Amino acid sequence: MALLERPDGLVAENFVNGSWHGGGDRLNSLDPASGTVLGEYVPGSVALIDEAVASARYAFDHTQWASAPRLRAEVLLEFATRMASAHKALATLNAYENGKSFTQALAEVGAAISETRYYAGLARAATGRMMEPEPGHYSMVSREPVGVAAIIVPWNAPVTLLIRSLSAALAAGCTAVVKPAPQTPLINAAVLKHLFDVAQLPNGAVNSVNDGGVAVSQRLVVHPDVDVISFTGSSAVGKRIMAAAAPSLKRVSLELGGKTPSIVFDDADLDLASAELTRASLTNCGQQCVAASRFLVHRKVVDELAEKLTSRFGHLRVGPGYDTDNQVGALIDVQNRDRLTGWLDRAANEGEILLRGATLEDRYPGGAFLTPSLVRLENSGSPVVQEELFGPIITLEPFSDADEALEKAHATAYGLAASVFTRDLDRAMRMARRLRTGTVWLNVHGKLIAEAEMEGHRESGVGRLHGADALGEFQNTKHIYVPFERH
Repeated sequence: MALLERPDGLVAENFVNGSWHGGGDRLNSLDPASGTVLGEYVPGSVALIDEAVASARYAFDHTQWASAPRLRAEVLLEFATRMASAHKALATLNAYENGKSFTQALAEVGAAISETRYYAGLARAATGRMMEPEPGHYSMVSREPVGVAAIIVPWNAPVTLLIRSLSAALAAGCTAVVKPAPQTPLINAAVLKHLFDVAQLPNGAVNSVNDGGVAVSQRLVVHPDVDVISFTGSSAVGKRIMAAAAPSLKRVSLELGGKTPSIVFDDADLDLASAELTRASLTNCGQQCVAASRFLVHRKVVDELAEKLTSRFGHLRVGPGYDTDNQVGALIDVQNRDRLTGWLDRAANEGEILLRGATLEDRYPGGAFLTPSLVRLENSGSPVVQEELFGPIITLEPFSDADEALEKAHATAYGLAASVFTRDLDRAMRMARRLRTGTVWLNVHGKLIAEAEMEGHRESGVGRLHGADALGEFQNTKHIYVPFERH
């Protein structure tokens, strides 16, 4: 056992207009591996949201931020450097507060640092175009920042999902108000402190207001001075945000739920597939929108792959993420653990449970643990398949040919991502072309990089994150037409 030192005594305050606001009551942030209090946070309020939005609006309208791409690049680069200097400390706090394994927490912070540097480069690469559509008439098209961005961050990957929206918004020239999830306020404050300590960042350009109940979130979404909303979370909440934004026609960028299928053909390398899908299905204990949650397997090899998977699942080291010997950490809280065990009871009536997860309550009392479960079933209309369970419950669904595999892959309302395992490159490319998802991985699963756009299809979202196109989510197009007298 190699335990990381516990970061005690932390308090996450609100940050508005260049200063921390720490007055008033405090709420607890818990360690999901033990159920004990890890630290405290100061809840936000509607008044703080109004102050934060006003500060962001002033910084956008009255400082050079929106028109200074070199400044924005310098701020983002220094932010990345500061995060890199605290890489291990941030990963440790992430493992304690979020529950994920330390290895995954390290990778998450590393990806955030890389993405921040990527958008620092893009901040200076913004271009427009000029044309002469007729003699003496000039047309100029530019991209300009939208204004104030609301960044609503979930708890499951609180570092990368904060950074991928915030860094793109800042590179584009927007100012921002961040609202973290109530489960992960400490890591949010710890990451953003490295940004707020950058001297060149204008006061009010970035603000952070902790969760303070439904009224706080609603005020941020409907505030008349918020121009664009970037939200990552469930499809149900995303639909409510879109409806709330509709009266003012705010732009919305929504990365929502997924029920990600992995299609394994009979010619696949089953050792590779089982290893890759074990890792990809249990990243953050399955609490990830692109987690491999449905294994669609050719009938010829379904029994063989099931045997390999149950063996791998059964030998995983599950325990507190801050014990570096563990491979899979805790769920976010006991309530979600109990919700998932209820789904396992339901799954027993829907199909065959090949491996049933355990809560480890005897080993880790008060901890939100659930070891992996594998459920074999034929009916893709089952609620176990249709609902995004967001945990380590994976379905095994046999198919007979490519058409049936596609039919099953498209059986849910989601279209976020999919993967295909086969040695036949032509088949792999045909499947990739026909799958109605924003991302397709071939003989691998879950590889997301800063340079490549991610987009949800169908009920998995609206808009793009990562890549150069993500800047467009935070920019408007302006056309300037100038006729010149010709001599």
